[in-house]
Amino acid sequence: MLRCCKKRDRSTGSLYISLKSKRALTLIYLFRHCIPQIIFRDEGDTHILQLQNTYFCIQQGIYIMSQDNGSPKDPWQQGNKGPPELNETLVQAVKRFQKLLPGGSPRGFFIILSLFLLGTLIWTALYTIPSDSVGVVQRFGKYIYDVPPGLHLKFPLGIDTAKVVPVKRQLKQEFGFNTPRATDQFQIPRGYNPVRETQMVTGDLNAALVEWVVQYRISDPVNYLFEVREPSETLRYVSESVMREVVGDRTVDEVITIGRQEIESEALVKMQALSTKYIMGISIDQVQLKNINPPQPVQESFNEVNQAQQEKEKLINEARRDYNKVIPLALGQKDQRIREADGYRIKRINEAEGDAARFNALFSEYVKAPEVTKRRIYIETMQTVLPNIRAKIVIDERANGILPLLNLDAKLGEKP
Repeated sequence: MLRCCKKRDRSTGSLYISLKSKRALTLIYLFRHCIPQIIFRDEGDTHILQLQNTYFCIQQGIYIMSQDNGSPKDPWQQGNKGPPELNETLVQAVKRFQKLLPGGSPRGFFIILSLFLLGTLIWTALYTIPSDSVGVVQRFGKYIYDVPPGLHLKFPLGIDTAKVVPVKRQLKQEFGFNTPRATDQFQIPRGYNPVRETQMVTGDLNAALVEWVVQYRISDPVNYLFEVREPSETLRYVSESVMREVVGDRTVDEVITIGRQEIESEALVKMQALSTKYIMGISIDQVQLKNINPPQPVQESFNEVNQAQQEKEKLINEARRDYNKVIPLALGQKDQRIREADGYRIKRINEAEGDAARFNALFSEYVKAPEVTKRRIYIETMQTVLPNIRAKIVIDERANGILPLLNLDAKLGEKP
């Protein structure tokens, strides 16, 4: 369909149709033998067309249509020139096209066309795989082989296609929240609704808003691309289903406080089992719970209960700290005194047994030689006693007294 601008002259009843090219004239001229009741004339620069009592005048891009309900009346009957031949029109078109070519010769055009086609072949044949990915090559949609990172060649013009799969990159999916300006296109799905994902029912029929993150890697690129349709969205559905199942098996207190680690471990095992069962080509590395809160209407009351529980745990921890500080010290002192008493008991027993053995040995020697034994005991006793005496006075047996030998002027504690 050709676009045009129409304007009707009320005085003459003519309709002026302005086109931006003479494409209509060319088409009508080419198909003039196929359309009935067509008269095509050439009046110099003016081309006249009669079609079903309608006259078209085509001159310098302006088409004039005049219609008469009676017998056909041609206002341009002065000339008898016929329309131009088709060969002449084609020759003129070829000459105009040659003027547009460089040098006016088709050889330059074909050189440019050949260079363009060669560049297109090279451009579509070369491709690069990043260092953290592998390439999966398909030929007419059929899987052919994998290629490692680097520069590679393939059949051009869409015969071979290479899909880049990031097998060495750790990917993640976020549930209940989103990271601004995330680089992973599958991190946040289409039609994202965080409220619907986080709303869950616990085992005691309470509601909780659970946010979590799933970190995974692509272990098998072929299975990832061809075994499951939209594997990333499938993994998202699997993660949401498993998390709802695990949360539904526990109370709201376990989900919010003490059961987080158990939930993460159990969800990881079940997600990996389902991904293996569905042959998704995905290896799940970690499931990490983020914020877990009650619904908004009971948020304030739950925070007060949680604060009271935290205060309770704080007091219990302080009591345990004091207990661990005092009780082990008392137990240590008790053990030390018991060990000291045992040592003293063993010492006294050993000393008594040694003294008794020594006395029995002396008695046996005394029985054998009473005088010798008596003298040896006397000498040993003197060796023990005399060093402890501060002043010693030895007198003759024939002395009348010891008064002349004493230094009465000496101070107490001084040796004479």
